[in-house]
Amino acid sequence: MTDIHLGYLLAFSALLLFSVSIMVTKVASSRIPLVLGFVIATVVNVAFAGLALLVQLAWTEGGLQLNARAFFLFAAAGVFSTYLGRWFFYESVVRFGPAKASIFQVSSPLFTALMAWLLMGERLTALVAVGMLMTIGGLMLVSYKPGFFDRRQRIEPRQDSVAPTVSEFVLRSALLLGIGSSFAYAVGNVMRGLAIRSWPEPILGALVGAVFGLILHLSFSADKASLLARLRSADRKGVWQYMLIGVCNISAQMGIISAMRFIPLSVVTLITLCTPVIVFPVSYFWFKTKGEFTKATWLGGAIALLGVAIIVVR
Repeated sequence: MTDIHLGYLLAFSALLLFSVSIMVTKVASSRIPLVLGFVIATVVNVAFAGLALLVQLAWTEGGLQLNARAFFLFAAAGVFSTYLGRWFFYESVVRFGPAKASIFQVSSPLFTALMAWLLMGERLTALVAVGMLMTIGGLMLVSYKPGFFDRRQRIEPRQDSVAPTVSEFVLRSALLLGIGSSFAYAVGNVMRGLAIRSWPEPILGALVGAVFGLILHLSFSADKASLLARLRSADRKGVWQYMLIGVCNISAQMGIISAMRFIPLSVVTLITLCTPVIVFPVSYFWFKTKGEFTKATWLGGAIALLGVAIIVVR
């Protein structure tokens, strides 16, 4: 197996793990609120990555060689992806719905490609670029829901004449929240790519990012005082489900970071964003959510798959 084939295998493995995580989230969120579940999953991110690192150290000789620059890049990636990216994304989901949030999210590979070109000198062939555009277009069709272009927003306008603050203006804008999420994820991906190519430690890199993301999340979360009480009273089955989500997510992140050593960052990002192509058909047959599927959904899935196929077999 060549390095390129290994990179694609790792990226598709991450895609499957993210898809499992999304489907389990659909079930777990009915037992435990997503905000509390996110804390459980992030804690498990750190615990599982730490356990994986101990296993790696036990099976390898020579230990780890510290690379300060790569360490701080992985830490910054955790800030942008694990904290800022998720915050922008979940805010856009809550305020404007999953359809708008998902459609903005598929622009992340374009931001990643641009920054990887500027900072790392990565170049994409014309055929890969065509495949990427087809995949992004297909994912937009899959994510599209009627009423997406309705300009009504869920936030009630202020009744006074006071001008909104910068933070209020951002929170009222679907465009700024959506682009903010996509851009934050792209910055995190580029930082991981820069780090892994100078310090090939994907498990430690994932652990560092998870730790810094967890610290920020706990630092800025509301109702920290009641967190332990809510965890004690939480539904046990829901806790186990969110723990599974945490294992899947951190394992997928290790796969992504590893894949970035062998194939372009934007291609890795694009493949791992194709979760709707897996999640939607499974939801159709397993969860029986047939009312959410239109001809555009199936057409978009086919176009996205064709785009990925062009990239892989080019």
